[in-house]
Amino acid sequence: MNATQLGLLTGLVLGVAGAFGGFGAFLVVLVLAALGLLVGRFLDGKLDLSALAGRDRG
Repeated sequence: MNATQLGLLTGLVLGVAGAFGGFGAFLVVLVLAALGLLVGRFLDGKLDLSALAGRDRG
C-alpha cells in the first residue's frame, strides 16, 4: 500500500469515525477523504501543483 492509498484510507476512516448518518456526515467523509488523498499524493511526490495553476515550467 503506497502513501496515496494510505492517505485516502485514513481520510475515509476518520470521516466515518467522526460522523455518523445524514448528508452532513457524507460531506465530512468526502472532505476528509479528499484531504487524505491529497496528502498521500504529496507524500508520493505525485502532486503537481503547477498543473493546477495552469503554468508550465520548461
